[in-house]
Amino acid sequence: MSTPHIEAQNGDYAETVLLPGDPLRAKYIAENFLTNVKQVNSVRNAFGYTGEYKGHRISVQGSGMGIPSMSIYINELVRFYGVKTIIRVGSCGGMAPGVKLRDVCLASGSSTDSAVVANSFAAGVHFAPLADFKLLDTAYHVAKNMGIEPKVGDIFAADRFYNDDIDMKKLADYGVIGTEMESAGLYLLAAKLHFRALSVLTVSDLLFGSQEKTTAAEREKTFNDMIKISLETAIAQAD
Repeated sequence: MSTPHIEAQNGDYAETVLLPGDPLRAKYIAENFLTNVKQVNSVRNAFGYTGEYKGHRISVQGSGMGIPSMSIYINELVRFYGVKTIIRVGSCGGMAPGVKLRDVCLASGSSTDSAVVANSFAAGVHFAPLADFKLLDTAYHVAKNMGIEPKVGDIFAADRFYNDDIDMKKLADYGVIGTEMESAGLYLLAAKLHFRALSVLTVSDLLFGSQEKTTAAEREKTFNDMIKISLETAIAQAD
């Protein structure tokens, strides 16, 4: 069996998938954290791999940027390959006071300006996409046990990367800790398709104050705390 965007066969994906946006981060995770690795997808260079982490079967799949691209892979992974847990491992722009470059953020929920969420319900309903609490709780304690103090809170999933119309300072004032382009779609689909989901993010740049930011190479290959937290969370939930 294959789908329009995935060439893998039945059984090629584990029930738990790490979902970075960058396919090269998927490759990096597979080559540096998994053993007995098999590449299961290369369609459109959206690389997918399955291997083992500490004896547990885990997959990792690149999903592209934004809710529309990510939604394609989530739908196919869940509907056709039996995936039950998806942990997004991505980057975000830090917004809230106290959020620093390279901090790990756990998205307890995700606000958005995306019509994907708004159009899922009738007028007047403003659905709040939320993380799976058990995954969130596990990831928080895994991080703490690693000596990492994660930032937990609302992540704004922007429909457009370049958008001067959004008042980011107001969002930060309302407690939003960071912004990216996917988490609201992930959590919406988790609610619709009944799988467990969590976004684990690394702060790659800051919207306010410091102009310091990470490079593309650093985003691809150095966000190891986020990766370890996600993998340890995945296997803790499997036990």
